[in-house]
Amino acid sequence: MSQTYDESSVRVLKGLEPVKERPGMYTRTTDPTHICQEMIDNAADEALGGFAQKIAVTLHLDGSLSVEDDGRGIPVGLHPEEGVPVVELVFTRLHAGGKFNKKDGGAYTFSGGLHGVGVSVTNALSTRLEVEVKREGAVWQLAFAGGDVVEPLTQTRTCPPRTSGTRVRVWPDGRYFESPQYSLPELERLLRAKAVLLPGVAVTLTTEKSDGKHTSQTWRYPQGLHSYLQERLGEDPPVAPLFAGENHLTSNEGIFSAGEGAAWALAWSEGQGGGESYVNLIPTALGGTHEAGLRSGVFEAVNSFINHHSLLPRGVKIQPEDVWCRVRFVLSARVLDPQFQGQTKEKLNNRDAVRLVASQVRDPLELWLNAHVDDARKIAELAIKQAQSRLKSVKKIEKKKGSGVAVLPGKLTDCESEDLARNELFLVEGDSAGGSAKLARDKDYQAILPLRGKVLNSWETDRNQLFANAEIHDIAVAIGVDPHGAGEAVSLAGLRYGKIAILSDADVDGAHIQVLLLTLFYQHFPALLAAGHIYIAKPPLYRIDVPAQGKSRPARKLYALDDGELEGMLDRLRAEKVREGSWSIGRFKGLGEMNPAQLKDTTMHPDTRRLSRVTLRPDAATETHDMFTLLMGKGEAASRRVWMEARGNQVEADV
Repeated sequence: MSQTYDESSVRVLKGLEPVKERPGMYTRTTDPTHICQEMIDNAADEALGGFAQKIAVTLHLDGSLSVEDDGRGIPVGLHPEEGVPVVELVFTRLHAGGKFNKKDGGAYTFSGGLHGVGVSVTNALSTRLEVEVKREGAVWQLAFAGGDVVEPLTQTRTCPPRTSGTRVRVWPDGRYFESPQYSLPELERLLRAKAVLLPGVAVTLTTEKSDGKHTSQTWRYPQGLHSYLQERLGEDPPVAPLFAGENHLTSNEGIFSAGEGAAWALAWSEGQGGGESYVNLIPTALGGTHEAGLRSGVFEAVNSFINHHSLLPRGVKIQPEDVWCRVRFVLSARVLDPQFQGQTKEKLNNRDAVRLVASQVRDPLELWLNAHVDDARKIAELAIKQAQSRLKSVKKIEKKKGSGVAVLPGKLTDCESEDLARNELFLVEGDSAGGSAKLARDKDYQAILPLRGKVLNSWETDRNQLFANAEIHDIAVAIGVDPHGAGEAVSLAGLRYGKIAILSDADVDGAHIQVLLLTLFYQHFPALLAAGHIYIAKPPLYRIDVPAQGKSRPARKLYALDDGELEGMLDRLRAEKVREGSWSIGRFKGLGEMNPAQLKDTTMHPDTRRLSRVTLRPDAATETHDMFTLLMGKGEAASRRVWMEARGNQVEADV
């Protein structure tokens, strides 16, 4: 590490350099499939707007991939402010694109692309990228290498005036990916889904062969989601006919805009539930708030039918999971300004999407249930059977408890439910934050245990001496499991919570408390980690208050997890033409500063919180143990100093 730190030490990354330096921040680096998905998404956005009827993807013999559509074609004229061709701009400049202007007649009202970084990332991580645009009677070509223009935009020939479209061919740079091979199953799944979500649009995948016998398959679903879900059900017959529908706003309503809404297909079966969800045609493999909205709307409709017809046996109460666990679904949401978790867009984070989708689904489903009473009763019976099974399971666990159960800690605010799979315990830093958390929780299934100060470093503490520490004693009694060692046979029958979440401040002290608690669980409660019961809650560090923008856009409160997410939100506000400096940024000094409503909305409500499960990698057991020893061992001060000197430049700390 250099001893010199002066003005020349600061490096400014320009153009596409940030992508090449840290590709993992912008895309998935296991293989080049995701950077090619960016091109497919752009073609799908043209079809979503009604401008394209065909999307063709070709895997070439030389390892390249091309995507062609018959949309409007990327503009080739000079940008009025930048002075370079627009088609060059979108491939070479981060945060440049036609999808920022959603309100004022922009080129794309609903689109999956929203950050303006997709195809520029594709370009940056490729050895070569070629673009061909057909537009206004002319064919234009442009080529890049490593993100830089090597063949300037040139008109090569003419074409019929009504012919238009874009063709992009890319050669991914293998240096940036763990494997240079595309994931063919993922590509097929993606393209089939685009065809499902774009009824009437033909989507084709062609694979070139060395013998000249190319293989090609085309997907086209005129009936959309209904026929797709029927195909996905396979040999798992539903107990009632599929329910498919769509509902979109026809005019602006409150914070929602005309055109927002959802399309869906639902089926209930005896098998395991599950499904696929999309936002503006982008697959969201990790779900998100739109799925939470569908779950909420479906539960409210089914529960209303059950109550209206008095179908519930005495002593049985339906929970959302009782209805949802048997549902097979496909969901396609339309959101004007989607906010995804990361550039890979695998999870939707818009909190308002819960209310949007739930409101659009509930009424149509409730009408359908009451119009098909016999089928609706079968669905209700399925949910009631699941609820009865859940209650029997709870009773079995209760009977296993001995009569000599330790008295629960006095400062534990327990929940009412006895359902292990649903119950959650939050270990909260400080009494002040604990008070807010008690008011923010759902008392039915969320429990709060405030911790005073920092927990003992228990890495080298003898198990017989653990309970001398009051905080560790309270944690062990609250969760209902005794301390144990790795590899020991231990029963989790007494476990009282399916999720044990560490909730600390979003600062250095909070991170220290997280490490101390993780040390406790890793060293003395390893079975809880192995079974996936330990979680970390991630409260935001910043709150951005955005003033109202006319009648169509009321005031908003946005929350950012860290500095990077804050900058991303500010960039989005600038792109929305919000006046610079009109917003105010507040920094939470700790959880105690949050009022209960803020804490619930950002950290505790299942639909809008960020809760990460802590898992152990079996292939890194020795490495993990050595790292805990280095960081927490009392005799490792010298080793820690050497480690910090070697890794200090990698630290991103709030100091």
